[in-house]
Amino acid sequence: MDKSLKAQKTVAECAAQENALVLDRLSAADAMAIGQSILALALEWFPGRPIAIHIEKDEHPLFVYFMDGTGAGNADWVNKKKNVVRRFGHSSWMVRQQFLERGVDFNQDTGLDPELFRAEGGAFPLVVRGQGRIGTVIVSGLEGWEDHILAVGGLELWQSHSIASPSR
Repeated sequence: MDKSLKAQKTVAECAAQENALVLDRLSAADAMAIGQSILALALEWFPGRPIAIHIEKDEHPLFVYFMDGTGAGNADWVNKKKNVVRRFGHSSWMVRQQFLERGVDFNQDTGLDPELFRAEGGAFPLVVRGQGRIGTVIVSGLEGWEDHILAVGGLELWQSHSIASPSR
């Protein structure tokens, strides 16, 4: 797991990261463990900062935890970033980087309503091998790049434990 606390700067780096985080499965118990991994890292990396964590299959939530100090604004950001992943199939950070690399504004170029779509870090696609993207993990409450590394860090932490104990 990368503990450098920096987000990928290029689309190619983001694509490699997404390819490395393809899952073998995603059950409700897996989502809870991923959420708890994100929470553990949040407490270690960003102590005292209020963070919202939302993990879902596209049709329903599997894990939702909003720390004290979060609120409706975080729920709004969760939805805006999730909508980007569902629309483009990639992390909200990768989509942000795609538009930055092209030198264009995301909402102006796409025509998407900024009240519904925000290409900021923190939403990451949950891709299951053989099934494709089936859900999203979303973190809200920090700077976009911090939300991104926290979501990815939690997935990496869970994946490292999951590989170590396959009966999980």
